[in-house]
Amino acid sequence: MQQEHSGAQKIDQTQLDHQNNTRPWFWIPTLYFTEGLPYFAIVVLSTFMYKSLGLSNTEIAFYTAWFYLPWVIKPLWSPFVVLYRTKRFWVITMQLLLGGGLACVALSLRLDNYLTLTLVVFWLLAFSSATHDIAADGYYMQVLDKGQQSFFVGIRSTFYRIAMITGQGLIVIFAGKLENIYDVKTAWQLTMVLLSLILIGVAIYHAFILPKEQAVEKPLTSKSPLVGYFEVFKSFFRKDYVLLFIAFILLYRLGEAQLGKIAGLFMLDDRSAGGLGLSTEAVGFIYGTVGVLALVIGGILGGILVSRHGLKKWIWWMAIAINLPDVLYIYMAYQQPENTLVIQTLVAIEQFGYGFGFTAFMMYLIYIAEGHFKTAHYAIATGFMAMGMMIPGMFSGWIQDKLGYPHFFIWVMIATIPAFIIIYFLPLEDDFGRANNRNNTKK
Repeated sequence: MQQEHSGAQKIDQTQLDHQNNTRPWFWIPTLYFTEGLPYFAIVVLSTFMYKSLGLSNTEIAFYTAWFYLPWVIKPLWSPFVVLYRTKRFWVITMQLLLGGGLACVALSLRLDNYLTLTLVVFWLLAFSSATHDIAADGYYMQVLDKGQQSFFVGIRSTFYRIAMITGQGLIVIFAGKLENIYDVKTAWQLTMVLLSLILIGVAIYHAFILPKEQAVEKPLTSKSPLVGYFEVFKSFFRKDYVLLFIAFILLYRLGEAQLGKIAGLFMLDDRSAGGLGLSTEAVGFIYGTVGVLALVIGGILGGILVSRHGLKKWIWWMAIAINLPDVLYIYMAYQQPENTLVIQTLVAIEQFGYGFGFTAFMMYLIYIAEGHFKTAHYAIATGFMAMGMMIPGMFSGWIQDKLGYPHFFIWVMIATIPAFIIIYFLPLEDDFGRANNRNNTKK
């Protein structure tokens, strides 16, 4: 009987290995598309919806900035996701919750207290999306071997970008077209229903196609889980230069965090209010297609250059690239160009610079996370990253209302200065990031 049981285990393991080797093409694209789509729906699409519903920039920026909070604090419950149930379970469950939650947003829009209800639902959706991120990335690393992980890293990134194009481009265009046919609330109800059906459909698909994991991961250390949990955080904050690391994460995108929250609203606002008076459909095309294409090209170029020459050689140029093009919004605020091609070109330049400059930011997060508990420390760093977007974004609408668009964009340029100051003091090895280079960073 024992031999029969052992033989059955071997057969099951062989079948599992076969599934893992043959199925990645069937689930990696959909998994990472589904990781990106809720994020952009919650963080970006919601701002367009509230603008169409008549909220002020101050209200929109303040309310929607809170949606970043779950990504700020997701390291607090990431060990629970790792240790309790399988990541496959969390992925499918969160996708179903996200689909159901977006349906609740659609239903809430017709109620008198729709604002309170939709804000609460979006905030809960943000927790579900952050949990999905933890589970999806962990699932990817657990199910695939090292060779497969390397092979599919570009595929997962590509489909995350496709989710970006969909969430802040195609879906916005879809909503804009519906606004031309129905009243605003009906248009956004139908938009949220579409997103809900996509996520529920993908969850059902994944229930059949995602390979089963071999086991739940073991605790982080040989000590009790609670001790190991706190050990992760203590080891991060004991790193050399940890305060510089945190300052860099919070300040590198200080200007961009404010610009990103207001730029789309600036495009939508009437020209009499200082905006460009574009339709929802037009803004969706500019940011979701032209802008994203430029961003992807900038990111690819940045990755190639860092892999060839190392991060230290390019970090200053990347800091310039992510911050200097913000000056183009000062020009647009003063001149209010009417030519759509001009606007598209200026946004493309700014987004290219953002993609190029963001490469340095993500590479330095990897540098910060090096050492013991690399995965958990990277999660902590990305938590600070979300905080760096949340807090400046929260007050950006109020600042813009007080200053007006031209002076607000001047303020954004002033807010880029701390990034250059902190880079001057950053520790960084000469060859870090160069291909085929082994880096030993200080813990």
